[in-house]
Amino acid sequence: MPVDNELYDRLGRTWWDEGNPLNILHGSITPGRFAYFRDVLARQRNGRVSGLRALDIGCGGGFLAEEFARLGCDVVGVDPSTVSIETARSHAAASNLNIDYRVGSGEQLPLEDSTFDLVYCCDVLEHVSDLDRVVSETGRVMKPGGLFLFDTINRTMQSKLLAIKVMQEWALTRIFDAQIHDHAMFIKPAELAAVLERHGLHVGEMVGLGPRESIPRAVLDFIRARQGRITYGELSRRLDAGQVSSTAVSYMGFAAKAAPVAS
Repeated sequence: MPVDNELYDRLGRTWWDEGNPLNILHGSITPGRFAYFRDVLARQRNGRVSGLRALDIGCGGGFLAEEFARLGCDVVGVDPSTVSIETARSHAAASNLNIDYRVGSGEQLPLEDSTFDLVYCCDVLEHVSDLDRVVSETGRVMKPGGLFLFDTINRTMQSKLLAIKVMQEWALTRIFDAQIHDHAMFIKPAELAAVLERHGLHVGEMVGLGPRESIPRAVLDFIRARQGRITYGELSRRLDAGQVSSTAVSYMGFAAKAAPVAS
């Protein structure tokens, strides 16, 4: 059964609704990954981010786009879901944030070459039909010396247990009645590094991303969310997602586009 990416049109109006399963990406996962990305920017750019032109590939409802906009970045968000883009625009306007949202896919970005200082892509690479093409397009729109921030799911038994069995297949715990992931599309760190390097994006580091709540408690909280006893936003906060020591479930990192060699 193929991945059901049309789900983002069916549910895309409720990204910011804590009772909606898509909101699981917001409660602790957005703050967890954003804390790491801010640390990378502090190390790689001395924290100087105001005015940087940033691209959010697969922006969804705008969780990360709004965080980077609040840092002072000039943000463009791209997503293939028209419904999600409309939701992101509405929420940004209500939050008095100026974000340029456009409908488009990572395989064919509707953007000019070498125009972004910063590109980030989260919860996306494990969904795309052509990973090589998405990374090629990412490199194309980045300025030399620009940074690429990313996260994705590792292809391991641990990720199969959490992302496939718990979140997708088991009736007591699943968050969607649809197939949102295919274990075969998950990406091992070495595989992603090879693709990035092939397109001139040199990996700086990769670190673990995952829940810091104990596994037994996490499973119980998935059951509670499925039963409607807690919201998906609350589930996410209880999972306490962020940087962890293991990359076995998922991982995040950064890469830099090579600057031209001075003659």
